[in-house]
Amino acid sequence: MDDMNEVIGSHDVLLVTLDTLRYDVAAELAEAGETPTLGGLLPGGRWERRHTPGSFTYAAHAAMLAGFLPTPASPGPHPRLFAGAFPGSETTDSGTWTFDAADLPAGLASVGYHTVCVGGVGFFNKLTPLGSALPSLFAESHWEREFGVTDPESLPNQIGRIAEIMARLPAERRLFLLLNVASLHQPNWFYLDGASRSDGDTRESHAAALRHVDAHLGRLFALMRRPCFVIVCSDHGTAYGEDGHTGHRIGHEVVWTVPYGEFVLS
Repeated sequence: MDDMNEVIGSHDVLLVTLDTLRYDVAAELAEAGETPTLGGLLPGGRWERRHTPGSFTYAAHAAMLAGFLPTPASPGPHPRLFAGAFPGSETTDSGTWTFDAADLPAGLASVGYHTVCVGGVGFFNKLTPLGSALPSLFAESHWEREFGVTDPESLPNQIGRIAEIMARLPAERRLFLLLNVASLHQPNWFYLDGASRSDGDTRESHAAALRHVDAHLGRLFALMRRPCFVIVCSDHGTAYGEDGHTGHRIGHEVVWTVPYGEFVLS
């Protein structure tokens, strides 16, 4: 684990949540070389197998934005990168950056970071009080229908907005950016060649969505200032018929197990 006390203040921080991405699909595509952008940046070209703190978007992001990122699947305890000040925490060590606030965006803001959220799925849409809860943690937040789950070009549209944000960010101001990518979330059938709405979403269309995402992430990473500490992970997986289950917010292995990676753009 990096010593985050050396990272915070000297690096921008980018958290990319690939909403609903399954670990098994991500690992298979990485092994086959079908996600070359991520494969070229993840340590060893591989995803780390982790367990999510929540089985659906709101729960997982609320935990992650309090410093509880997905936990390594091996026996712990596992020190955390970020942690709110909490007496008796067994996952805070000398390399953990601690903050005296209820959430990570507020903690980073207190040491001079500009905090920005570019949302994707409905829990970031700001159309309702619930859809405003996560975005309200940030100094600046963005969501449009073109960033959401029904637009096949949602990720390119989000990256276009991030380009505008980066262009006006003062050079001396550190940045914490959360990008919630909606492309893996249902509906994703339109990413699979030859599929139609009547076919519905499948594990194959989920994989096709990840290939699409990987093809655009290079532009995102090129926009980031250096040095930038990057976390790319899923918030939860989803079921496509396993043991009769479809979707998420359930306690199934394909939902709880997520891909995780961290690296520095320098």
